[in-house]
Formats: sequence, structure tokens, C-alpha cells
Amino acid sequence: MKFLFDFFPIFLFFVAFKLYDIFVATAVAIAASFVQVAIYWFRHHRFETMHLITLGIIVIFGGATLILKDELFIKWKPTVLNWLFALVFLGSHFIGEKPIVQRMMANAIVLPASIWHRLNIGWIIFFIITGFINIYVAYNFDTAIWVNFKVFGILGLTLTFVVLQSFFIARHLKHDQDAGKD
Repeated sequence: MKFLFDFFPIFLFFVAFKLYDIFVATAVAIAASFVQVAIYWFRHHRFETMHLITLGIIVIFGGATLILKDELFIKWKPTVLNWLFALVFLGSHFIGEKPIVQRMMANAIVLPASIWHRLNIGWIIFFIITGFINIYVAYNFDTAIWVNFKVFGILGLTLTFVVLQSFFIARHLKHDQDAGKD
């Protein structure tokens, strides 16, 4: 259910684009992001950081798209978001005791610190590459193809990376589960 809730603005963006155009879709995505943050706050009486970051970036880049009537700004949004995530994951190597991927997953699995660091570096590389691929598609293909890539391509890349990461984790769980944390 959380997965669907997190993708609510993207889904509405896609539908609005198919029915209208990139500018209506951008306005819908901005409004949907505000609704998403509000609903989460009313349900949990707190904000989720990911929703706030996404809202801030969609307001800035979507707002620039609407004000300047230039779709290139909204096309940069996924790249900026991915590169921001890369910076956060990179920064977690220097701020705090654990990389961010370990902070997010350590309650579910036990891995050695070196494996957590490798996973975190993997996510950094993934976010950087995904950002570059998005820019490539944005500049080399028409808007309809970019929208399909944004909705389905980035999601597909992410799911593929998660599956590959799961195989990597499974290899180390077999050998390191009994060893505990180091």
C-alpha cells in the first residue's frame, strides 16, 4: 500500500500527460505531491523526509516549467532527485556511524559493515548513472518517450537493481548471518 501511495503523484502525472500535455501533467504532479504530504501528515502526524524532498524539487522544477513554459526543467527533476540521493548516500559515509542503507535496512537483516558500505556505494553509483540516463533520454528523445522512461524505465531500472542487490545480500547472509554485526 505504501508503494502505491509513494507513486501516487507519478501515476497522476502519467495519466495527465496522456490526456493533456506536459504542462498540465506538471501542474497535476505538483498538486498531487502537496496532497500526498498532507495526507501523510494527517494520518501519521509527521512528515516523511522523502515526500518533502520530492515536493520541494517538484515545486522548484515544475514551477520553473510552468512559469517559463519550458518542459526541460521538469525533465531535469528526476536527475536532480537521483543525484541528491547519491549525495545523501555518499554523505552518510562521513556523517554518522553507519551508511544510510544500513540505517534503513539493519532492522531487517544483519550484514558485516564492509557489506553495508559496498551496498551503499552501489546505490550511489546507481543514482548517478540513473541521473545521467534520464538526461540522455530527455535530450535525445521526444517528451512522450521521456515520460514513459520516467514512469516505467526508471522504475524498471530500480526494481532490477533491487533484485540484483538482493542476490548480493543473500550471498553474504548465508556466510555471515551467524557471525553477527562487526
